[in-house]
Amino acid sequence: MAGVLILEDGTCFPGKVFGFRGNTQGEVVFNTGMVGYQEVITDPSYVGQIVVMTYPLIGNYGVNLEDNESSRPHVKGFIVRENCTYHNNWQADESLENFLATHKIVGLEGVDTRALTRHLRSRGTMKGVITTNSNLNKDELQGSAQCLVEQVTIKEIKHLPGTGPRLVAMDFGIKKSIITALQSKGFDIIQVPAGIGADEILSLMPQGIFLSNGPGDPKDVPQAIATIKALLGKLPICGICLGHQLLALAMGADTYKLKFGHRGVNHSVKDLLTNRVYITSQNHGYAVKEETLPSDVFISHRNLNDGTIEGIGHKYLPISSVQYHPEAAPGPEDSAYLFDHFYEMIKVGA
Repeated sequence: MAGVLILEDGTCFPGKVFGFRGNTQGEVVFNTGMVGYQEVITDPSYVGQIVVMTYPLIGNYGVNLEDNESSRPHVKGFIVRENCTYHNNWQADESLENFLATHKIVGLEGVDTRALTRHLRSRGTMKGVITTNSNLNKDELQGSAQCLVEQVTIKEIKHLPGTGPRLVAMDFGIKKSIITALQSKGFDIIQVPAGIGADEILSLMPQGIFLSNGPGDPKDVPQAIATIKALLGKLPICGICLGHQLLALAMGADTYKLKFGHRGVNHSVKDLLTNRVYITSQNHGYAVKEETLPSDVFISHRNLNDGTIEGIGHKYLPISSVQYHPEAAPGPEDSAYLFDHFYEMIKVGA
């Protein structure tokens, strides 16, 4: 069935619908990863987005039951140059097309994804719709302000027992792989909803606070910012991705929207404390504004592609955060050591 992606600026990219047959609308973003499409589709950070994969062949190893990053897909749509109709992998349980169809995710194949990506890079991220109606007017694209975190955060407190320090993980859309990485260090994890207050967190008697990844604009979660601000100086705090941005806002800095975001598994980041360079997995559309950082906050990591902030620390408090994903999934595991650093930070503060 013929389909088309219509962007809000009126540009059209024709293709063929696969997966679920229907229409869908969302923010159109691109991911440069060669592999990891299953993790991308099920990553809560992609809620509300139509994801374009820049690698030309997607679906060749199918989909399995082990690599989901959450209980269900979160993307609004999925665009590829070529959908591999014959998958071949010993772990595969079904094809990519069947997976999308089962979960009612609209896919579009046969798209010139290189041209589409170049368009998004030059014009910036924008809304779009995948439809079988090529006469759809761009003015029919509608978007409503909403807090995406509310759609993916846990609804009730959940205890994941461990033998190590007790850690409260504020869930803004946490990936399964992050939970797995924290459990591998032995943390006694209490996973809490994004809207929880500081007093309730402290009543759980944690030894550290972890701020998870998540979707959307960090300024759409003001209650979480207030909670984090109230916790500053009381416990060691570590943030990843959205958690990094929320921590920066809580300390008085500002954030801004990137033109087209960082989404992929090959982003070079320099650790300014060791001068080492790491290849990282990233998925974010916002960044911390450097000139707004308070004097007691320093930059610990920097992106080597565009110079944006990739990590911060505090001169006097046990606080650190990174913009990228040290747990990878998908991507390189160069930065997994950061979980060890956080563990040691908590042990020192205990």
